[in-house]
Amino acid sequence: MSIQDNIDVVPDAAPDAAPVVAAEEAEGTLTGKEKVAYGVGDLGNGFMFDLGQVYLTKFWIDTAGIGPAVVALIFVLVKLFDAVMDTVAALFIDGRKVGKRGKFRPVMMVSAVILAVMTVVTFTMPDVSLGWKIAFAAGSYAIWGATFSFANGPYGSLASVMTRNIKERAQLATSRQAGSLGAQWICGIAFIPIMMMLGGMTSRNYMWAAVVMAVLGIICFWLCYKGTKEHVVVNREANREKTTLKDYGRAVLTNRPLLGLVLMSLFTISSMNVNNMMMIFFAEFNLGNIALMAVLNFVMIGASIVGIMFIPKLVVRFGKKRTVMVSFAIAVAANGLNFILPTNLWTFMILVTIGYVALSIPNGITWAFVSDTIDYGEWHTGVRREGMTYAAFSFSRKVSQSLAALVGAGMLAVSGYVAQATSQSEETLLGIKAVMTLYPAVALTIAAIIVYFIYNVSDDKYRRIAKDLNEGRWEHGIIGESTRASLAMK
Repeated sequence: MSIQDNIDVVPDAAPDAAPVVAAEEAEGTLTGKEKVAYGVGDLGNGFMFDLGQVYLTKFWIDTAGIGPAVVALIFVLVKLFDAVMDTVAALFIDGRKVGKRGKFRPVMMVSAVILAVMTVVTFTMPDVSLGWKIAFAAGSYAIWGATFSFANGPYGSLASVMTRNIKERAQLATSRQAGSLGAQWICGIAFIPIMMMLGGMTSRNYMWAAVVMAVLGIICFWLCYKGTKEHVVVNREANREKTTLKDYGRAVLTNRPLLGLVLMSLFTISSMNVNNMMMIFFAEFNLGNIALMAVLNFVMIGASIVGIMFIPKLVVRFGKKRTVMVSFAIAVAANGLNFILPTNLWTFMILVTIGYVALSIPNGITWAFVSDTIDYGEWHTGVRREGMTYAAFSFSRKVSQSLAALVGAGMLAVSGYVAQATSQSEETLLGIKAVMTLYPAVALTIAAIIVYFIYNVSDDKYRRIAKDLNEGRWEHGIIGESTRASLAMK
């Protein structure tokens, strides 16, 4: 009998049964199909998420005619609303019982279909007055963001119940990052050409190009749903009683590695999002040819897809934390140099590629960090809260996306960007370049400091945590027997 058959998810009849699997068996061996299928989920995620991060600013400013300052405000306010929705989604997900199809996969799949519809809606703009356009943009994007919380939360939590093996988690992280970069790569080189084939970058063609990406997104989520299983049997004895927001807050605020991950992600995700958001502006105005965006993305993201394939070997050889630190140093050097040197296509392409590959590796390892912090939270408190832990991490991503929008669109507003113009002022060109290069250099320096001083779960420590959890133990006793009493005393 395979390990996959031996520790499959318990059906509805006994969803909270205590695990009886030996520690060495619980680590299991995921099939190659499952690892690929999990990454395909983020490919689908990216077809809808990354599409908005890369092109929505351009769509709203140049096609809809909304000012850069208003666009920045929409992003900031909606992302803060999304952060609240992450908590709502987490409460719903953590309150679900484990069914025949698992705890996370059904919510993920249903939400993905709704997310696809809303992706198309966000790239649709009715012919109304400017005030109504702003209201439509903000409202549709807010609904899109709330739906994304219900799709991405379960997807992110899924990895934590697929395996506890460090190497397999690194492989899942690599697969997920490959899916994310794959979506960025396809959107980056295909979205504008699709619109050009349809007749140009008009509002209607933005919508039809979004339809293509949304359909691809649904297909990818379906393949993920069908190709993955929730193998790790979790002792949820301590979760039987109704949990309050106070319990959630305690579980999150006492999780030091999660705090480090949340703070780090503010700067890593905003760096990558700013790069993706501003590339279309840099290609069109700093390099003088918007078609170069496809070339730059082809090289930059293509090289990153190759680079992240080394994550499992790097993690085994050097450990997650050390790999992240060295990658940050390379990214800081490449981006800083790119800002200092005069703008040139070839030097820019080489340095932005080095910087993006170096950033993609920590962003890939981050997904393994997330699963580790979920297990650490259970081991430290005796209560497992995948949804809330992932929601805290997702909150940092939403704030970082707001930060990226504020930096990117805010710079366009401050530097005097002129919508639909054929050229921009020297001040605007310098602002675009600074956001593309100098901001990541500074932000990733801060991220490296945060990881070094705050994230405190080494791979060796995690192995001890995983062993305790596989044996039904938490830091201070047996899960389910001593958890509630201990928490009540705090």
